[in-house]
Amino acid sequence: MSQKSKRIKELFGYACTLTREQGVGAMASRAAGFCKRRFLGKKARYLPGKETLQAQRQDAAAQKFPTISILTPLYNTPENFLRPYIESVIGQTAPNWQLVLADASDADHAKVADIVREYAADEPRIVYTKIENKGISANTNAAAKLATGPYLALADHDDMLAPHAVYCAGRLLAETGADFVYSDEALFEKSPERPKVGHFKPDYAPEYLMAVNYICHLAVFKKELFEAVGGERPACDGAQDHDLFLRIIDEMQRRDPAAKPLHIPQVLYYWRVHAASTSSGTDAKPYVVAAAQKAVADHLAATGRRGTVEEGKFPGTCHIRWQIDEPQPLVSILIPNKDHIDDLEKCLHSLYAKTTYESFEVLVVENNSADPATFAYYKKLPQRYENARVITYNGGFNFSAINNFARRYAQGQYLLLLNNDVEVLNGDWLTQMVGECSQPGVGICGAMLYYPDDTVQHAGVVTGLGGYAGHSHKYHKRGGSGYMFRLATVQDYSAVTAACLLVRTAVYDAVHGLDEAFTVAFNDVDFCLRVRDAGWRIVWTPYAELYHYESKSRGSDEKDTAKKARFDTERERLYAQHGRDNILHDPYYSPSLSLDYEDFRESADLRNLK
Repeated sequence: MSQKSKRIKELFGYACTLTREQGVGAMASRAAGFCKRRFLGKKARYLPGKETLQAQRQDAAAQKFPTISILTPLYNTPENFLRPYIESVIGQTAPNWQLVLADASDADHAKVADIVREYAADEPRIVYTKIENKGISANTNAAAKLATGPYLALADHDDMLAPHAVYCAGRLLAETGADFVYSDEALFEKSPERPKVGHFKPDYAPEYLMAVNYICHLAVFKKELFEAVGGERPACDGAQDHDLFLRIIDEMQRRDPAAKPLHIPQVLYYWRVHAASTSSGTDAKPYVVAAAQKAVADHLAATGRRGTVEEGKFPGTCHIRWQIDEPQPLVSILIPNKDHIDDLEKCLHSLYAKTTYESFEVLVVENNSADPATFAYYKKLPQRYENARVITYNGGFNFSAINNFARRYAQGQYLLLLNNDVEVLNGDWLTQMVGECSQPGVGICGAMLYYPDDTVQHAGVVTGLGGYAGHSHKYHKRGGSGYMFRLATVQDYSAVTAACLLVRTAVYDAVHGLDEAFTVAFNDVDFCLRVRDAGWRIVWTPYAELYHYESKSRGSDEKDTAKKARFDTERERLYAQHGRDNILHDPYYSPSLSLDYEDFRESADLRNLK
């Protein structure tokens, strides 16, 4: 079946489910939104309506929002960029802003000062200073010295703010007293009303932030924190904001370990795409790569974490090779098996032939095999594969119960739940997973799984996809970067598949293992959500790669009436255990992205932005 056919079949199945559960009206509304987005254009699709903006102006006049000082270094700024930028600030629906412009333009661009003074003559909230050009960080720090607001924001001289940027940020700051908030953003070439693409971000995701500066714009933070960390560092010019965000968050968490930035799921900032802009790619500024690596390396040193930062799979991304304690912690690999010894042999052979991590044991969990050849294979297994043995589970098929049973025999500090129909691809896959799972606060690590045709089978689980849960970037071609590098960087997710799932044994025990009421489906999602609720993070790494032959050993639930009924029951149990709203609102997946597809496309109605 082709990739397109798979998607059509899955979408049709979801449409039938939505119609059955929520009625024809809900299905018609969803279809209408899709058609509107697909065929009727995308003008101003991220902007609230005029009525909403007017209501914000009236509300802001009656509120006491904190002042946000917007810092913008200027350097030879073209007039056709500078005027729209200043006007986007002046046109804000809330008045609680100050615009601080530090002008480092050369003598040939004196018009920059003339333009700013023209606006400042009518607008006292605009503060201007002429400075010597010492680089982006030093110039930003010079602007910060003139800021009078308790909060600072960073904006580039060639970009634009959405008209409700200050209102949305100010309102959240007033309501929460937060130290740090950030928003979504969009790219444009000529006008924000014709954006090229939106960047819809997850809530605070610390592993993702070390891999790439996904926070970017618009970021608003306390001036006191900016001063406490010494402002921006010229040594990190090119990735100065990334470096600043890491250091501010470190300072926040030094004071309060539970502190974290808050995400505003609104497009409040517009990046202009042109030849010299970083928004057009890091090729425009090659030094960004080295600066980002320095920022992350210094963050590791400051927080006492041991690892080597190297360039990631794509320019502008970072990858950390974590230092693992010696002796290596033991990993107990649990592999349920019923017959299918060809699959099992492929799995074990690849595991032992390729894995460079040395400290592991393998427990093959026999459950109800019928082929005599299977038991003959088992007899030879301990002699063929070191530290491998077979244990026998005598109950009916229940994936959760089988793994809980195997846990009793496991001696490792980590447990790796592994399907018998996977094949290891890269030798350091387990080293990468142990490195990630050993980090402070991380309880579970998942892997990149491919179909045999080299399309993505699993790159993390997003709850709410299809109404319940689905795999990120499913069917995407191998080797791509995915949405905002989310297919090529270590990621925070709400869940990962148990086809290859590494968990600290202590964490597994603390949440009492897998829930045996989930016999086949959603046991991994439920397990990960319980681990997340217990305060641990779940990460996924693209640096552990395996083929997955998609559960050949138990067949398709869709073709068997009894299996399908069981699947539906377990799906409903997921809602009952975790709540429908919790399932449909994954913190690591933006509400502006589609729940109908796995490829991070925009939601058909963009209802959250209106």
